[in-house]
Amino acid sequence: MDQPTSAALGHVPAPEISGSLSAAEAADASAAPAAPGPGNRARLVPVAMVVAGGLSVQFGSAVAVTLMPSTGAAGVVAVRLTFAAVMLLIVCRPRVRGYARADWGTIAAFGVAMAGMNGLFYQAVDRIPLGVAVTLEVLGPLALSVFASRRAMNVVWAGLALAGVALLSGGGFGRLDLVGVAYALGAGACWAAYILFSARTGRRFPQADGLALAMGVAALLSLPLGLADAGTRLLEPRTLLLGAAVALMSSVLPYTLELVALRRLPAATFAVLMSLEPAIAAVAGFLVLHQALSTTDALAIALVIGASMGAVRSQTRQGRRKPTA
Repeated sequence: MDQPTSAALGHVPAPEISGSLSAAEAADASAAPAAPGPGNRARLVPVAMVVAGGLSVQFGSAVAVTLMPSTGAAGVVAVRLTFAAVMLLIVCRPRVRGYARADWGTIAAFGVAMAGMNGLFYQAVDRIPLGVAVTLEVLGPLALSVFASRRAMNVVWAGLALAGVALLSGGGFGRLDLVGVAYALGAGACWAAYILFSARTGRRFPQADGLALAMGVAALLSLPLGLADAGTRLLEPRTLLLGAAVALMSSVLPYTLELVALRRLPAATFAVLMSLEPAIAAVAGFLVLHQALSTTDALAIALVIGASMGAVRSQTRQGRRKPTA
């Protein structure tokens, strides 16, 4: 994810906004629908923004993979998070006074989750195809949604996702790098934690202040690892240029688009659109990295996407049926 960027599932805050609005976050955020636009064009604009954000995140991740031969995965993460932190801190200029120790504890935990999510994800895409990595990562938010919902129907969606994973494994993950698979699943667990702490951060800090501060924590955690892995290669002009581009594409631009879109788009619709990210990642991997997927891989990704969409829809219907006070 990168993500910040991304799988729809039914539990959210303010963006990677307090982080990239993960789809899971978005589904639980405000259930109030956005004000209708004057026509079809007005309704399509926020949808286009979300899709553009997803394209930006996944193509940014693909560009990041091209940096790995020279900097290593840890180097890519360090450059991306450092540039993203600098950009967000300059733009947001967050206030640092007047917060309790618990508030800073939330920021620290959010930053750790963000660093873990990015670090593990890029270690995964260094070993397995981008589309497969994102599909496995999505299982973290999906599991969170299933556990949070406690509805029998969500067990069906979980089973559908597991069927997709079984197809990806080809009967045992023998054709995939097992370390890469483990990293992707670890990134998914960090994504679930990211969603929880992003929600808490959004409640404690105004606007995108919490995101900017947590991104700073994540950058500070990742920079020593990146320097140990790549050393002075992080300062090469090509690395700095592509690192800034990845930070812009994978963090700043999608977060901004998502924040604007959520003001005009129902959260459940947003979450369903975010469920498409494994497919977008597969396309980005094919076009930028020439990572072709088999028919079985494509079907597996489709099953996980369908499970994510089903979980969001199920969660939304459950929310509508709850009696009001």
